[in-house]
Amino acid sequence: MAKARIAVLWAFVLQGVIVGTWAPRMPAVAAQVHAEAGELGLALLGGGVGLIVTAPIAGRLCARFGARRVVTVAALIAAAVLPLLALVPTPALLGLVFVGLAGAAGTVDVAMNVAAVTVVRQIERPLMPVFHAGFSFGGLFGALGAALAAARGLDLGLHFGLVGLLAAAIIVAVARHVPNEPVLAVTKTARQLGGRIPARRPVLWLLGVTVLCAAMAEGASADWSSLFAVRDRGLSEATGAIVYAGFSVSMAITRLLGERAERRWGPERMLVAGAAVSGSGLLFAVLVPAGWASFIGFALAGAGLAYTFPVGLGLAGAAGRRADGSGGERELAFVTAIAYSGFLLGPPLIGWIAQVTNLAVALGMAGLVAAMMGPGVLAARWARRREVPDQVEPAPQTAAVPST
Repeated sequence: MAKARIAVLWAFVLQGVIVGTWAPRMPAVAAQVHAEAGELGLALLGGGVGLIVTAPIAGRLCARFGARRVVTVAALIAAAVLPLLALVPTPALLGLVFVGLAGAAGTVDVAMNVAAVTVVRQIERPLMPVFHAGFSFGGLFGALGAALAAARGLDLGLHFGLVGLLAAAIIVAVARHVPNEPVLAVTKTARQLGGRIPARRPVLWLLGVTVLCAAMAEGASADWSSLFAVRDRGLSEATGAIVYAGFSVSMAITRLLGERAERRWGPERMLVAGAAVSGSGLLFAVLVPAGWASFIGFALAGAGLAYTFPVGLGLAGAAGRRADGSGGERELAFVTAIAYSGFLLGPPLIGWIAQVTNLAVALGMAGLVAAMMGPGVLAARWARRREVPDQVEPAPQTAAVPST
């Protein structure tokens, strides 16, 4: 099972590397396609659409073919599409490439979380935050590589091509160790109860909204923390970048400590505490008119938001668990799709509020949104306890996917 853990962790790291590779080089990509801010925003919107559309489909693909095949194929597609960002000549084509890249990356995201839930169930250790720490550190490695490539004047095509080849080689090397679960068929009674229809389960909607709140707060912090530190607190651009780095590193380190925290406090308490910490951190950053408060506030926000996505998805997978211990693919994908809408809508919404008022007010509202995660978790727990247990029957042997 150790090989399965390592393989899934590598999937998370590679996902972070790909995102961390292209995002810091967006100024060069924008110059390449001669895009103004508005045109670039529309192109990036294509990525959000790709994420939201593919997440539910990815859950069904995992249920039918197993997470191993879905992770492998989608990761190879993402690695192949990444270099295309350096070849497109217009904002419209850039948007289409983002649809493909984000669609493949979103499929990997769902499949690797399904595989992570399988590992957690088989070894009975709460490792979801640790896997997501791999994504955080992968993003950091990708960003450092992008900074080095930009400093050396490395061509976009060569940079993205090298990263794509490296990602493809690693995923091929570890893919056979990514775990699968046996496929089961749901009984007619369970379907009539709505137990296997995610959209008809209040607990999944509540978990989805909880993770959506976290996604909006995380997107606001990631996209606007540096700008807030520079424009509203008078810090230099280099120092503002350190504020963002503090947010990211705080989130990554907190995730590494997630297994111990979840064993001691349980997932619901972790999320409620995270809501309080992240909301307080953002409010502290905007209410205390001093540069040092930005470092503390956004670091607290990163620590508070660290667990919501991995633990929330883990709870979604648990809500779909069958009597034999398998299942949860569609439930996890459903919650992921809702969460992605937070990443899509959060940063533009913060920008609109900042335009109407100011950035401090906008980030303060993001802090209030983060604090709303606490009541959402408690409501989801109540809804889960009221549900009727699902009923399942084994699928025919020919439809089964061997477990690792």
